[in-house]
Order: sequence, then C-alpha cells, then structure tokens
Amino acid sequence: MKVYAINGSPRKNNNTATLLQKALDGVKEAAKDKEIETEIINLYDLNYTGCKSCFACKRLGGASYGKCAIKDDIYEVLEKLSQADGIIFGSPIYLSNITGQLQSFLERLLFPYLVYDENYSTIAPKKMPTAFIYTMNAQEELMDKIGYPSTFNKIESSLERILTKPLVMYSNNTYQFDDYSKYKSNAFSEEEKAEHRRTQFPLDCQKAFELGTNLIK
Repeated sequence: MKVYAINGSPRKNNNTATLLQKALDGVKEAAKDKEIETEIINLYDLNYTGCKSCFACKRLGGASYGKCAIKDDIYEVLEKLSQADGIIFGSPIYLSNITGQLQSFLERLLFPYLVYDENYSTIAPKKMPTAFIYTMNAQEELMDKIGYPSTFNKIESSLERILTKPLVMYSNNTYQFDDYSKYKSNAFSEEEKAEHRRTQFPLDCQKAFELGTNLIK
C-alpha cells in the first residue's frame, strides 16, 4: 500500500507540512499490521504548469487517452498517484483559495479522468480514498462569514466526482511568522497568535492524525 500527501505550501516545515506528516503518521498507525509506505510530495520543488488544453487526454485511440500527456516534473508523480491507495492534499489559503500551485496540480490530476460523455463519468484507474487539510490565518468565525467552505466545496466536489469524497479538516488562526515585530502585521496580536498556537495547534495535529487513521479505515 502507498499513501501520498501532496503539500501545496511553499514551506516544507510549517503548518501545512506538519499537519500532513501527522496525517501520514495516522495512516501508518491504522495500517500497522500491513505493509504501507507514505510519502510527502512538495509541489513547490517541481517545475510544471496547469492544464494546457491540448486535449491529448481525450483523444480517442491516442497514446495518452485518460492521462496527462505533458512531460514535465509532475508527469511521473501523476503516474504514481494513479495507483495510490490514498491521497491527502494540503494547502494554506491565499486570497480565499488554495494555492495556485495546488490548483494547477489538481487540473493536471483530475481533468484527464473526466470523460466528455452524457454523464461526465470518470475513468480514474482507482477510486482511492482522499482527504484535504486547509490551513489559514483566518479564525473559524471569519472563515464562515467570508464563505470559505463554499469555495472549498467546489474543489471537494471535483474530487468526489473523479475519485472519492474527501475527508476534510481546517486549521484556523495559524501562526505565520517567527517574529511578528519584523513585519507589518498590526492587524494581529502576536500574543494571541502565540497562545492559540500553543493551545490549539497540538489539537489540530491530533485531528490530522485521526484524519489519517480514518482515511485507511
């Protein structure tokens, strides 16, 4: 078995990456009686674009029917994911949405599996379980007020249509800087942010761990 975590953050050791690793730890815990491998893929390490609308993935009889034909840094990643036993996506929220890097990746991953028939059916090789972890500076109340969940639902609906309905968790009011005094950030209270990270982020890590265990179950 192989479960992948897709890190849509440019940071490899901060909030999103930490929660993804906790989720993978949960995967290993749930599958401790089986052989299972886990891997984090950091999208910002890779050179690629979003969908180029070449439609090679839709060409009947073509060599790339049902898969992306663009041979760049994620070509082999997409091939690996096609046979995954689970995928966990993670992203910070930039301008009220997931990062452009992850959005481009999802275009390349999902669109080739979408069939232009009357039912818009799917030809994904496997219906592996999926999950999505969102990290954001916004507090939970603001997240709901702005309508973030309805935006995220569009992403989740695409995953559900092509693969499976994802498990979802949010990590709100995240700690963004090592030293708030070095940045123009007086919209926030560093003391409140630090206290929230001290008390809430460990709980978020536990939630991510449980998400990983539930993904395998």
